[in-house]
Amino acid sequence: MANINKIKGVIGILTGGGDVPGLNPAIRAVTIRALREGYKVVGIRHGWAGAIDIVRDDKADNSDNFQWLTEEVVNRAGRTGGTFLHSSRTRPSTVSRKSVPAHLQEQYQADTNDLTPEVLKNLAWLGVDYMIPIGGDDTLSYGVRLAQEGFKVVAIPKTMDNDVPGTDYCIGFSTCVTRTIAMTNILRTSAGSHERFLVMEVFGRYAGFTAMLPTMAGVANRCVIPEYRFNVEHLTELLVADRFKNPSKYSVVLVSEGAMFEGGEMIFHNAEKDAYGHAKLGGIGDVVSEKLKETSAKFNNGKKIECINQKLGYLVRGGDPDAIDSVVPMAYGNLALDLILQNLHGRLVVLKNGRYDHVPLDVVTSTKKVVDVGRFYNTERLRPHYKSFEMKPLFIMTSSDL
Repeated sequence: MANINKIKGVIGILTGGGDVPGLNPAIRAVTIRALREGYKVVGIRHGWAGAIDIVRDDKADNSDNFQWLTEEVVNRAGRTGGTFLHSSRTRPSTVSRKSVPAHLQEQYQADTNDLTPEVLKNLAWLGVDYMIPIGGDDTLSYGVRLAQEGFKVVAIPKTMDNDVPGTDYCIGFSTCVTRTIAMTNILRTSAGSHERFLVMEVFGRYAGFTAMLPTMAGVANRCVIPEYRFNVEHLTELLVADRFKNPSKYSVVLVSEGAMFEGGEMIFHNAEKDAYGHAKLGGIGDVVSEKLKETSAKFNNGKKIECINQKLGYLVRGGDPDAIDSVVPMAYGNLALDLILQNLHGRLVVLKNGRYDHVPLDVVTSTKKVVDVGRFYNTERLRPHYKSFEMKPLFIMTSSDL
């Protein structure tokens, strides 16, 4: 491998899970600071998949698995959305037989294989001293596994859902909220023109922050979240009343993708699961829309009310980051380097009550971060509580210390 004797060491960085705006600024921040501090930086491509696909041979073509990062490379991508290192939902500790790389298939033939030994060998072959995974709780849970194996890991949280434990803020959340507000307001005119319900399905598998904050900002009349199973007849009654009070005769509800009906469970796109055991969610917005239409006549003098139904999905993932998702990744990346320069590892960089900090990495696997329904969600009105804002953090109900 490359001569690393004249440098302080090598830092590896990767992005895993779904893409969000702000990943490239984080990669840029880590790389530029690391290079200036005397480190080399290698970008592992396709998340943890790149870490298992590497062929430990100088003559092998590993261009799809890793690349050495320079200021020129990261500056070109640093102000854009997505991740130029690409991503995946690979979990090296549970790789199916069909997903084992070709050069390892003779050695790993079980239905499910733990390729952690190969990851460790590959990182050693690259000369990596510290690993910086950027991801949600799934991607970072494998970072916990590497730390348990003795590898030096400093992690950066990202996810649209903002549900990584231990931190108030995950990269991507602000842009998600910003886009949700903007796109709901765009469709507001059509809902008013046709006097309909507007149903917007938003991100949030287990946590309802991406529905709560836009609703609190005034973009919707109601929201339903994964933390509270809702009665659809009650929701309909509220929305009909909201519509009646509105001179333009429409009302709006934000529906978290993981929201559940009273007595029901999550609605999935299909039964197929990813490496972390998650089936793809999809369809709750469609079902809510149909039930609202069917039930609305009961509260609207026998007349059904039609719905405009929109799933935001990748519309809030794509594009450039907003201001917060440009500043926070810069700070997180530099904080990760601060820790490495102190030889601190097994840490997660975080925001806590408006201040940058770091906590033990295993918080990712030891607890869950969801909306505190008792404190922040009005189960009678199906919307956030609007009270007691003094000394609350920027995003109100997202602090781990509340």
